[in-house]
Amino acid sequence: MSGHSKWSTIKRKKAVTDARRGKIFTQVIKEITVAAKLGGGDPASNARLRFAIEKAKASNMPADNIKRAVQKGTGELPGVNYEDAVYEVYGPGGVALIIETVTDNKNRTISDIRHILERNHGKIAMSGSVAFQFHKKGIILVPKTVVPEDDLLSIILDAGADDMKIEGDEYSIICAPENFEKVRHALIDKSIKIESAEILLVADNTVKVEGKDAENLLKLMELLEDYEDVQKVHANFDIDDKELARLSPV
Repeated sequence: MSGHSKWSTIKRKKAVTDARRGKIFTQVIKEITVAAKLGGGDPASNARLRFAIEKAKASNMPADNIKRAVQKGTGELPGVNYEDAVYEVYGPGGVALIIETVTDNKNRTISDIRHILERNHGKIAMSGSVAFQFHKKGIILVPKTVVPEDDLLSIILDAGADDMKIEGDEYSIICAPENFEKVRHALIDKSIKIESAEILLVADNTVKVEGKDAENLLKLMELLEDYEDVQKVHANFDIDDKELARLSPV
């Protein structure tokens, strides 16, 4: 199973706690604010904002909170001036990571991230040394139990998907970012359950990690994900399913 799908599974299992929900709310509010600031407050013409609002609704965020976040982004309400910052990193076992953040203070954010990395076997990489290994892809995860493989394959290919893989108990549907919404809505129209749907940075190749490197890597990714300014962490790791189950028990 590829790194992005494994980490998505781990995150879903961890997201059931109240602490994680609080983190998700903060994360999504920042994303909505920045999306509205950069692309305007109309989700119909601002895909980034539209995705952020959908994530907010899926997290049961009150509509008033969403509205205020949009208005802060457009300047209709006073608010913090958030901006994007992306960091390229090498983690345990030589795994490449890209950390996407939204912050009101880039100096604080890079200092805090360096602090996390230095204590957890990671380091900041030179600009461009990691990013070239990743490309944007729409990734949609569907439980294997809800639809036969051939039926699902027919639906997604007609909608413009590029590929589908079986990863553990799920189908991983892969598409170009411009076809993401069309593929997702094709599944929704057929009442097919979606576990997660995101546009992610997916690595061209993966790095196999095991033992202490695997343990240290998962710890590092969790610490980065829990840091308040981090929106997403992308990585090119591959960990054996049995070892992953040992390191991330439910």
